[in-house]
Amino acid sequence: MRIAMMGSGGLGGFFGGRLAHAGSEVSFIARGEHLRAMREHGLRIESAAHGDIVVKQAHFTDDPAAIGVVDLVIVAVKLWDTESAVKAMRPMVGPTTAVMSLQNGVTRDEVLHREFGEAAVMGGVGYVATRIARPGVIEQTGPLQRLVFGEYDGSRSERAEMLLKAALPTGIDTDLSSDIRRSLWEKFVFLVGLSATTTSMRTAIGPIRSHPRTRAFLHDIMKEVVAVGRAQGVNLPETYADERLAFADSVAATMSSSMHHDLERGSRLELPWLSGAVVELGARAGVPTPLNRAVCDMLALHADGRTA
Repeated sequence: MRIAMMGSGGLGGFFGGRLAHAGSEVSFIARGEHLRAMREHGLRIESAAHGDIVVKQAHFTDDPAAIGVVDLVIVAVKLWDTESAVKAMRPMVGPTTAVMSLQNGVTRDEVLHREFGEAAVMGGVGYVATRIARPGVIEQTGPLQRLVFGEYDGSRSERAEMLLKAALPTGIDTDLSSDIRRSLWEKFVFLVGLSATTTSMRTAIGPIRSHPRTRAFLHDIMKEVVAVGRAQGVNLPETYADERLAFADSVAATMSSSMHHDLERGSRLELPWLSGAVVELGARAGVPTPLNRAVCDMLALHADGRTA
């Protein structure tokens, strides 16, 4: 299976690197020092939990046109780069190419549907804690590594089966979902809770889940997301936030969110697509979201990054 990673940072570099190491033909689109380091030394993934790997037999480039048409494009750029990314990746998308986003949020696929048509788009969810430790090196900061994907119509398509076959040897916990919209919201509930709390409180999940007041805040943030999802017609149990809180107890205490890392670097935040999207979708559905609104207000001065 020919796969192109549109974005090769912590998320795209990790999943693309694991797929390439397991034998898939993967091309990585990147830029700057990260690209130069990968071209010279390969892509290195460092993981205390699962062992280190180095991928050298891959195509590293900043030019999607040089790759040509592939079987699958996985989008893993920051959400504010989605519009420019989909325009740049068009040379890689042919009549039978599948397009799948592993980006955060539940509204990102709207752009892909508009640009490539609904039939081209598969839904995808990636669970992993990573960061770019230095150019060319992705550090996995916890043991969690999970990939869920599927067709929006629930079918087990040939292309989905091909990706499943490619992903299973990676060692990543992989699942082909028959209800990918629910799968997206399942991650969204936890992701919003993790991002909202770790970023606003400037700490990892361990202290947050351990203190009664911050634990309750995390729980209530996720309850709001569940209520909004259910109002959108997503098949989530009313008590689903309880399950996600139990999941939060199972992850490494050092786990944080990419939005927290972005805040520490002074980078732009994905706030509008996380708690901001909860507030917006909640307003449309008539569901109150005061805690997510509070997070948006608290982080408003940082949302555009330090340079802004």
